[in-house]
Amino acid sequence: CRPLRGVGTRPPLSRMEEDGGRGAAAGRAASSRRFVRCLYAVGFLDLFGVSMVVPLMNLHIKSLGASHTVAGIIGSLYGIMQLFSSTFVGCWSDIVGRRYSLLACILLSALGYFLLGTSTTVLLFAISRVPVGIFKHTLSISKALLSDLVSERDRPLVMGRFNAASSVGFILGPVVGGYLAELEDGFYQTSFICASIFILNAGLVWMLPWSEEKTGNREHQQDNKRADSFSAKANHDQHLNLATSQAVASESLFSSPWIQVATVLKRIKGIACSDLWDIFLVRLLMSVAILLYYSNFTLALEERFGVKPLFAGYLMSYSSALGVLAGCLLGPITRLYQHNTYRLLLHSSTLTCALILLYTSALSIWMVILSSTFLAFSTTISRTCIIDLELTIGGNEASGTLLGVGQSVTSVGRIVAPLLSGITQEFSPCGPPSLGVGLALVAILVMNANKQKYCSRGDVKFKNQ
Repeated sequence: CRPLRGVGTRPPLSRMEEDGGRGAAAGRAASSRRFVRCLYAVGFLDLFGVSMVVPLMNLHIKSLGASHTVAGIIGSLYGIMQLFSSTFVGCWSDIVGRRYSLLACILLSALGYFLLGTSTTVLLFAISRVPVGIFKHTLSISKALLSDLVSERDRPLVMGRFNAASSVGFILGPVVGGYLAELEDGFYQTSFICASIFILNAGLVWMLPWSEEKTGNREHQQDNKRADSFSAKANHDQHLNLATSQAVASESLFSSPWIQVATVLKRIKGIACSDLWDIFLVRLLMSVAILLYYSNFTLALEERFGVKPLFAGYLMSYSSALGVLAGCLLGPITRLYQHNTYRLLLHSSTLTCALILLYTSALSIWMVILSSTFLAFSTTISRTCIIDLELTIGGNEASGTLLGVGQSVTSVGRIVAPLLSGITQEFSPCGPPSLGVGLALVAILVMNANKQKYCSRGDVKFKNQ
């Protein structure tokens, strides 16, 4: 009877252990979802606060007595600081960890907007832009954190929702900022409110359950590895590698600043010597093409179709709202493409090129509205796919560095696009978007030329999942 009793009691214990394991996994999954939703709120508050102030800055600096040239130099200074700092800050977040780097960037950005609220001279205005230009990389670090938390299959969906939440803040912010600007000392009040929003955002980041999320993320990654039919030894080695990397990240926060700088430079050198040049080239070409499309949008509509600037503003707000919708639809779209990021990026870039060409040759305002409608979807999808492809090819181990380099590439586009727009606009109002069509076509050719590399590293990995 004893053997029978022993045999009879083991299955219930096994089922209890399985039920307990499922319950713990469900709890970790729920905790991870709450963590990701909190990051959506971080992105919303970030762009909500920024978009309250940015549309009012040109009016404020002119009210301080600055000329158009001085205002342009200060604006370019911000872009140059973003160009050089984004890579270093992204790599720094890989070394010291996302929590402390994200908190530092949010608080120092809040300091910049607080100084902006006290800027009564042009010099103070320029000084206030320095901490924001160097440390305003909260969205990039948040995206790197999201890439650490979710699987590669879910990454485009989560990134799309994060972009959608941020875009909602960018839509609502100018409305609130315009209302506050009508009050006495409205710009100063708006700047202080923006700084307060950043401090609130820092508090939200501080209260996130970071320790639980690290544990859940580590076990979630191990579960994914088991689902991919890896051996037990490979899982054990992966567990040791993750634990070692987390220990190094925690200890690096208290290491010498010179060691951190040397590590940052070493990682940047590794990215520069890697084979990711074509991905960053595609990102540069597509970003410049889209910036050329929007560079003289209002002026071109007025000259070509005689519409007022107010209509152009409504059309751009309409496109922004559609961009939010596109971010929410990224999940079904990626499932339709069977999570093939390369093919989705190629098709969306081709659609972007065709739509800019349609806008360039438009004979009526309705063709412009049609192109703007679908362009909002194609650009949102392309922006998310290029980030996902960078992380897929480059690996999640240096996601902060990769996103930082990508942000620097986009900053180069922001510096180059106004110059190209001014030159081509001398020939025709359709000059900037026409050049954008050519650059987008070059990007498509680069992707086709490197198709084998994308398919061998990206598509195969997705099929294994």
